[in-house]
Parts: sequence; structure tokens; C-alpha cells
Amino acid sequence: MFKNVFSFKGRIRRMEYALTQIFYGICLYSIEAFSQPKGREFFSLLLLVPIYILIAQSAKRCHDRGSSAWFMLIPLNGLVLSFFPGEHGPNEYGDNPKGYGNDKEAFVNSEDSFR
Repeated sequence: MFKNVFSFKGRIRRMEYALTQIFYGICLYSIEAFSQPKGREFFSLLLLVPIYILIAQSAKRCHDRGSSAWFMLIPLNGLVLSFFPGEHGPNEYGDNPKGYGNDKEAFVNSEDSFR
């Protein structure tokens, strides 16, 4: 969990995405609480790192859903990223972070059992 938080490649689970959202919220409110009206510009610069991490994690969560990272620009897509599961098995962005369906042979056999 929390491997390569600055990278835009790969897939992450809903839990890691939710923890990133909580981390960003804590950073935002703590910086707001400690900043004063005159020094607000400096404290705003401190938010650049958590914002970058949030964007990178959102891109990886979009990849887990099987869509491009540009989908994070759609309004209310954050709710979809938070509550809906990712694709079963590997996709073009990498293996399933839960490990389900990553073994192609087991995945093919499980498809045959449903027919």
C-alpha cells in the first residue's frame, strides 16, 4: 500500500484512494488552521505536494476502473472512484491490486465454469 505515490502508472484499490483523500483533507485543514492572512501565500505552496499526490492517486484509481486518467476531470467521478470496484483481472494499466484474476490460466478456467 502507498507504493510510488508520485507515479501516474499502475492501479490502486479503493482503500488507498480513500486514505489519500483523508490525508489531503487533513493537510488542507491543518495548513488553513496554521496560516495567517499575511503568510497565506507560503502555506498555499505547501499544498502543492498533497495536491500532486491526490492527482496521481486519482489517475491510478481511474486506471483500476479501466479508464484513462482524463476521466478524473468528469464532475462527481470521485464518487465513482470511491465506491465502485475496479476491473477484475489485469487490464492495459497493470495487474489487479487485489490479486484477483491476475493468473490468466485460473481466469480462463473460471470463465469456462460460468458457461
